[in-house]
Amino acid sequence: MANDYAKALGSKLRTVRSQQGLSLQGVEAKSEGRWKAVVVGSYERGDRAVTVQRLADLAEFYGVPLVDLLPDGSASAAAEPPPARLVIDLVGLAQAPSPLVGPLARFVSAIQAMRGDHDSRRLSLRAEDLHTLALIYDETPARLAELFTEWGVLPAEGDAGSA
Repeated sequence: MANDYAKALGSKLRTVRSQQGLSLQGVEAKSEGRWKAVVVGSYERGDRAVTVQRLADLAEFYGVPLVDLLPDGSASAAAEPPPARLVIDLVGLAQAPSPLVGPLARFVSAIQAMRGDHDSRRLSLRAEDLHTLALIYDETPARLAELFTEWGVLPAEGDAGSA
């Protein structure tokens, strides 16, 4: 289990570094040698343990909150990819409790306006849309899709064609 966590942590570190357009050598150069490429690489592979202080320092170097470097708490969230596309049931959305779906309703309305899509029964959301909503709801995309199903705004897997 500890090895799985180290690999998941390393994956997050690699993702953040890559998003900033840095190679391992780029990290070393940008940090003026403070972060050695070989050390950061070993953290990313999960071959070397990183202390909390070093992780906090690395988060500061990358300019991201420390929590952004930590893997998700649940193994299933990491193992289960979010759907590539969701079809939101707009009838279900209109009937769902507004405190829960308020941000989703506003987002859907904005998407419909941008696309000129005013189908009153359903709206397809792309993977990028789901990631944006996940940030708004502070959930993983996979967990957010589960919540949408619980709220009745996303048909269950077997009902996907009926929406």
